[in-house]
Amino acid sequence: MDKWAKPDVFIDHVKWYSSLVKSVLASTPEKDSTVDEEEERLLYTYQTAFHGVSAHLSEEEVKKLQQQHGVLAVFPETKYQLHTTRSPLFLGLDRNDSSKLWSRPQSHWKGACETGRGFEKHHCSKKIVGARVFYRGYEAASGKINERDEYKSARDQDGHGTHTAGTVAGSLVRGANLLGYAYGTARGMAPGARVAAYKVCWVGGCFSSDILSAVDQAVADGVNVLSISLGGGVSSYNRDSLSIAAFGAMEKGVFVSCSAGNGGPDPISLTNVSPWITTVGASTMDRDFPATVKLGTGKIVTGASLYKGRTNLSTQKQYPLIYLGNNSSSPMPGSLCLEGTLNGATVAGKIVICDRGISPRVQKGQVVKEAGGVGMILTNTAANGEELVADSHLLPAIAVGEMAGRAIKHYASARNATATLRFLGTKLGVRPSPVVAAFSSRGPNVLTLEILKPDMVAPGVNILAAWTGALGPSSLPIDQRRTNFNILSGTSMSCPHVSGIAALLKARHPDWSPAAIKSALMTTAYVHDNTYKSLKDASSATPSTPYDHGAGHINPRKAVDPGLIYDITAQDYFEFLCTQELSPSQLMVFGKFSNRTCHHSLANPGDLNYPAISAVFPEDSKVSVLTLHRTVTNVGSPVSSYHVRVSLFKGAVVKVEPARLNFTSKHQKLSYKVTFETKSRQKAPEFGSLIWKDGIHKVRSPVVITWLASL
Repeated sequence: MDKWAKPDVFIDHVKWYSSLVKSVLASTPEKDSTVDEEEERLLYTYQTAFHGVSAHLSEEEVKKLQQQHGVLAVFPETKYQLHTTRSPLFLGLDRNDSSKLWSRPQSHWKGACETGRGFEKHHCSKKIVGARVFYRGYEAASGKINERDEYKSARDQDGHGTHTAGTVAGSLVRGANLLGYAYGTARGMAPGARVAAYKVCWVGGCFSSDILSAVDQAVADGVNVLSISLGGGVSSYNRDSLSIAAFGAMEKGVFVSCSAGNGGPDPISLTNVSPWITTVGASTMDRDFPATVKLGTGKIVTGASLYKGRTNLSTQKQYPLIYLGNNSSSPMPGSLCLEGTLNGATVAGKIVICDRGISPRVQKGQVVKEAGGVGMILTNTAANGEELVADSHLLPAIAVGEMAGRAIKHYASARNATATLRFLGTKLGVRPSPVVAAFSSRGPNVLTLEILKPDMVAPGVNILAAWTGALGPSSLPIDQRRTNFNILSGTSMSCPHVSGIAALLKARHPDWSPAAIKSALMTTAYVHDNTYKSLKDASSATPSTPYDHGAGHINPRKAVDPGLIYDITAQDYFEFLCTQELSPSQLMVFGKFSNRTCHHSLANPGDLNYPAISAVFPEDSKVSVLTLHRTVTNVGSPVSSYHVRVSLFKGAVVKVEPARLNFTSKHQKLSYKVTFETKSRQKAPEFGSLIWKDGIHKVRSPVVITWLASL
């Protein structure tokens, strides 16, 4: 809604919205529109991050509402999903179902990513300063919540909220572990921070009207950082309701961190791509949970597992091994170990090989156990490659990579094939690490190629953090185990790492804008692992690119003192939107809150003062020169001098002017331009970097050059 269109006859916007909804309600002969029905139809009013109303209306009523003065846009209710790979709420194809490996923190983390505090049991009054619940949109779309199945309150039943909150700001806990795995001292990114929790997700999903109300309320409550570990599909900026809400939060000075999504390794699988949102992908650490499969031939295959049971398989005995597939590239229902596909007479007393896909990994183990199997080997498919999975299974079970799985299945086709399983606990010092997780969603950002996404990667694989007391670590209803901590994976887990570090940066630099915090995180990120080689992509074991890792892996210590920052104001972001071919009415969705108008200060979207630089040459091959502009703000020593280093590219010559920036005061701003001149148009994008150095700081921007195919 247009905030400024409220007629003077209404004392506030709520009264106006209520009147508008009442005016369009269709009456029936049996029942005229009443105040009760009006209140039932009016779900939420939004008044802080943006202005608007959520109501339960028919298509005819929507058309009538659109004819009323002040309506900027109407959005249908949309469903979002959590970006954890193990959420029992959203079962999909296995590429969204990867609970992959994580490890001990790199040295600069000093244990920071070992997160958690059982929020329901420890010091709630000190840590949690607020807890709200939002379900009106969900109930309008899906019917009343069944309170026998889930809490119609802010209490966490799924575990996702407890885990992400613990990752952001969990207090220090000694002896944290999951069934003995990952034992050590745990704490969140910002252990001194307070947490306000806003529950928007239910068994049937997370609905946009509820999410927007939570964002609006959080901004009104005065939060500094919004950590949003969920997402939907990508739509144009003016049709993305979460993007609009995040824009309003940014205007109020709130840093918004969101998950990139778990759609990798497919390209163009990103969500939450707006430039004012910090989009976080997932990476591994140098800790592993190894387990081995010993075949009857004596061959030993290494995998991963978090199984911890009273009765392990004997390592001195071999057990019959069975695979109910045909070794083709297409898994069968039996090979997927789907519910109802295993015959007890066939699998009883045997170790069963199960292919990943369709159903949750831990549920496959439950199916094997109920059919009488004594163990399970979970094999990756081509979609998962060699990235291993560690789960808290209900029976002895080990996950192995695709190549190892193929070899094991080939061996199982022989008569009298046997195997046994062994669980080796926690291993530290894994190399190489970090590695970009295979499930982490990838760029490019096709909505705007000039805005590189994701922005960065952070720990997101096998994260130990606090857990709900209402659910077992496998998340299966049959699991009666209860733990204070759990190990989960997903960009849902990487997002709160960045959110917590952003809170620390905000505490250290209260005057920094959300864009300044993002810039500090991006320009200090690293792109080499602990073997001093380029970050690798777990899905291919080859070097990852900025489409996979963005600016790189976050480095909290260096982000505190980045030297230079690329700042962006709310008006700058609006100027970016002015380059996106949006109509005046579409721009009003973002501009009406603060009455913004286009000043046309950006020649093209690539001129937004973003910490990443993406040059896009159009289809017209006659355009051989592009120039992009940037402005940096000195937040280091008042008197300092930076010189530039830029990568060499096959397809273009890159020139930076000036090549040296001399600062004489703190907060001084200096500008430079980057000119790209094509030597030979390349079919694939080229990647490199631009680094400003002063002898202390290295202010690094990833650089991407793309030549669009000629028509």
